[in-house]
Amino acid sequence: MQQITLSQVLPEVFRERTDLISEVWRQELSLERSKHYLIEASSGAGKSSFCSFVYGWRGDYSGRIAFDGQDIRALSASAWGRIRRESLSFLFQDMRLFGELTAWDNVWIKNQLTGHKDRQTIESYFEALGIAEKLKSPARLLSLGQQQRLAAIRSLCQPFDFLLLDEPISHLDEANGRTLAGLITTEATAQGASVIVTSVGKHLPLEYHHTYQL
Repeated sequence: MQQITLSQVLPEVFRERTDLISEVWRQELSLERSKHYLIEASSGAGKSSFCSFVYGWRGDYSGRIAFDGQDIRALSASAWGRIRRESLSFLFQDMRLFGELTAWDNVWIKNQLTGHKDRQTIESYFEALGIAEKLKSPARLLSLGQQQRLAAIRSLCQPFDFLLLDEPISHLDEANGRTLAGLITTEATAQGASVIVTSVGKHLPLEYHHTYQL
């Protein structure tokens, strides 16, 4: 996938609003592979909705979202399965971890679907982000910061052209935020991929090509 375009997209919940000022909603927006984007928003402006629309998780919007010119509303279930395995990775704000599974299993299940990383590389991610001792711990017993680092590792265990990160460091300190940014930059560069980050003020420290106000 080379391009994601949004044309006059607007969440249905904002349909009656006449005071909306946004560089994303009701605009013509093109997101290109290999470029990094920061989408800044106040609380309630729709940043999680934006990510869920692009990921095909939700469809409660007007307007058009397209991948390389194809309207995503026309994609079949099998096409979405392929896209989510090969082209589009998503770190949800609420992490979506399997609480009863170990930290390792939460990542390894994803990696078994893609075969993208070897065990040593994944273990190096755990080590770099300071959660190597949590490999065998159930995810539900991890702190929010540890869970966020775990979910971030999982998002890197697949091929992608675009990586969606919804408030990826909301529970991280500055040092872990920098470490995660380094891992993401390395992986995105290796894949020639784009990173799309949403934020309500605490930014993942990447070099962004464009910043948009939601």
